[in-house]
Amino acid sequence: MAKKSVGISWIEEPEKTCDDKNCPFHGTLSVRGILLEGILVKKKMNKTAVILHEYLVYIPKYKRYERRRRKIHAHLPPCVEVEVGDKVVIGECRPIAKTVSFVVLGKKKS
Repeated sequence: MAKKSVGISWIEEPEKTCDDKNCPFHGTLSVRGILLEGILVKKKMNKTAVILHEYLVYIPKYKRYERRRRKIHAHLPPCVEVEVGDKVVIGECRPIAKTVSFVVLGKKKS
């Protein structure tokens, strides 16, 4: 299959190819909506990864920020090579499963 750009200039296409129809680079899945950063904590499911996303929320009463975290399930195409503990970028897409509405786009450049 031919490679296509996901429309985000700083995301590099992977060198490997795959035949996954839900791959944003080699399939028909489109990335739209928000982009998030997180740490890959699990990838034991078939083509699915768990990403830990940490963010800050402002509490006006105390005039301080509170740190929150959530785990997000994301589709992991076979062509994207990431390991547990890597910082990754995920993008929002259409719902793929009951809890999966994001796709892993690649490693975050440090």
